[in-house]
Amino acid sequence: MFFHDIFWGGIWFGWMFRMLIIVIVIWLVVHSFSRNQNNRNMQLPAESALDILKKRYARGEISKEQFEQMRKDLE
Repeated sequence: MFFHDIFWGGIWFGWMFRMLIIVIVIWLVVHSFSRNQNNRNMQLPAESALDILKKRYARGEISKEQFEQMRKDLE
């Protein structure tokens, strides 16, 4: 039992050492989770030019003739 107390920092510092380990483990888990979320957001597929063109037409930014001509240009 004596060796165990010395190894873990004795009576006064043993609990602080254990709390430090717990805090580090929690931080690593949270940091890993947030990093994975950021990676997922960055891997979203980019919109194609045709998708952007369709959205512009749907919002009324371009006329049907302009949409048809631009679509032909893209194909």
